[in-house]
Amino acid sequence: MSQAEQRIGMLGGTFDPVHLGHLRSAVELHEALSLDRLHMIPAQQPPLRGRPQVSAQQRFELLAAGIGDTPGLVADARELRREGPSYSVDTLAELRAEVGDQARLVMAIGFDAFLRLTQWHRPERLFELAHLVVIARPGYNDPLPASLMELVEHRRVDSVETLMQRPFGGYLSLELPSLMAISATYIRECLEAGKSVRYLLPDPVERAIEQGGLYRRRE
Repeated sequence: MSQAEQRIGMLGGTFDPVHLGHLRSAVELHEALSLDRLHMIPAQQPPLRGRPQVSAQQRFELLAAGIGDTPGLVADARELRREGPSYSVDTLAELRAEVGDQARLVMAIGFDAFLRLTQWHRPERLFELAHLVVIARPGYNDPLPASLMELVEHRRVDSVETLMQRPFGGYLSLELPSLMAISATYIRECLEAGKSVRYLLPDPVERAIEQGGLYRRRE
């Protein structure tokens, strides 16, 4: 494969904190799409909730610790270096400029985020920069909202092979094998209450949270 046709993925998120569900999904995405690399990108300004005691930089450091030496996964801090809201379209534009016009650039999002896609900043522009891969939610058979159908239906493809024939512009629904139902909210609640989070987080992430006293209730 030429450098021009490399396959690059982007998986954004709050990663507050990164857990085994995030990382297993990333590995399965990397394999299913035959990506050269998958950029995992923490958002600078996640929606406000609870007590924001863990900074974006700390979330990035936990992500880097969680990824470790996993082949093909990259902890990418670019949204932390940008002022203001973290718009995916700006991040994709940066990536597109780096990888060139012919690289296959893919943004992967979860199903719940997909349902809100029409409310995103410049959603049409996303498809001028990248493909959209939606991590399917098993058992969800309801029709998509009309505005979302209008945005994506004519872009739909049914296979990775078809998606990768072009550099951008397609939409693929993809079922991942594991879909570990781990909740970052539940993890934060456990940590605040002093309960075990063993087997929910990678060991290096658990150690870093413990050593840094992160997500603990502040007296």
